[in-house]
Amino acid sequence: MTKLTFIAHDGTHFDVDADNGSTVMENAIRNAVPGIEAECGGACACATCHVYVDEAWTAEVGEPEAMEEDMLDFAYDVQPNSRLSCQIKVRDALDGLVVRVPERQG
Repeated sequence: MTKLTFIAHDGTHFDVDADNGSTVMENAIRNAVPGIEAECGGACACATCHVYVDEAWTAEVGEPEAMEEDMLDFAYDVQPNSRLSCQIKVRDALDGLVVRVPERQG
């Protein structure tokens, strides 16, 4: 199991155990993390699973691919560390990953 920490806009922490191969978004939904809507179900067809990757993790998580970058254009308050959580695959190297949920989606 890989540990993930979601920090809601109000500062509440949600620590979850995630299976490798799943996505950060799937784990947010499974654990009822507020602010992650995931309207498209993880198809990279909306921007309602937008998160901010903690700066300590941006290099390990990597850059968004072209399709994700296009969808991020629809996200609220995009930052250099913005990612769609449906596009981040959980793996051992992400054990301890911290992501923040924006004030609102879209």
